[in-house]
Amino acid sequence: MGKRVGVLMGGWGEEREISLKTGEAVVAALETLGHTVTRVFAGPGLDRALRAADIDVAFLALHGRMGEDGRVQGLLELLEIPYTGSGVLASALAMDKPMAKKLFQLHNLASPRGYRVAREDAERALELHGDSGFPCVVKPAKGGSSVGLSVVHDAGALVPVVVQACRFGGEALVERFVQGQEVTVGILGDSVLGSCEVSYPREGFDYEAKYKGGGAQYFLPPRLSDVRRVNVESLALAAYRALGCRGYGRVDLMCSDTENDVVLEVNTLPGFTPTSLLPKIAARAGLDFPALVQGVLDRATRDESHVAEGPALAPAAPVPLRVAR
Repeated sequence: MGKRVGVLMGGWGEEREISLKTGEAVVAALETLGHTVTRVFAGPGLDRALRAADIDVAFLALHGRMGEDGRVQGLLELLEIPYTGSGVLASALAMDKPMAKKLFQLHNLASPRGYRVAREDAERALELHGDSGFPCVVKPAKGGSSVGLSVVHDAGALVPVVVQACRFGGEALVERFVQGQEVTVGILGDSVLGSCEVSYPREGFDYEAKYKGGGAQYFLPPRLSDVRRVNVESLALAAYRALGCRGYGRVDLMCSDTENDVVLEVNTLPGFTPTSLLPKIAARAGLDFPALVQGVLDRATRDESHVAEGPALAPAAPVPLRVAR
């Protein structure tokens, strides 16, 4: 039977345009599947909009800060509305890239060496960089869609690029540049759907290459041996599990030319635009776009947060106040 689905789209940040494209694609798919769909535009007053929408479940078509970082998920928990994608904690951890790297390290999952730079320390970026070397990758510590991502080749360019990255959320992540093939792995539920290699004409799969016709090429499956591809997909699933993700996601990795494969990041709400990678991966696995959307919707849930029943407690006796004389 069809459900009353609220598609949350838009949002507060720099990824609003991509979110709107994702949202409209999801709306169209849900309507073909027989669901009753309400567009819920995220922004100030979202709590009131959700109460007025009268929905059974929320499909999150949001990206980036204030949408993918656990805050909207927390609101939906309070309103007792099931939602698609990961829960509050996993969403927050995946969005905070330096924190995610610490968890990858605890689980013995390779990730490029890097460090966090706060906005107030941006002018000291070269001092903090020390002997980390060049080239390096600079990106917002909390963000997505490759907004604010740059590859830096020399010391003179580092500070202005870090300052620019700090515009998006107040912190930057500086990582060692890893030369190799960039591969993204799609996950539905707790299973790998497949993987895709992304090749682009310049360093860094940035916003321009992703969404503005920047000449990116896609190889499904990746141009890897079968053994290495399976290992990469297993590494991606381990990273997804390390953060406690659920529902669906996409994990980006770099398959190094000379070293081990490394995890770049986990995307808890990957895009569903016409150029997005997860739908491409799903199509090769035999899931057309509506089937993928339905698969994501079927896994919508909430965190387990029920309070155990117990005896009522008597109110505590008032504590007398002492007044100094």
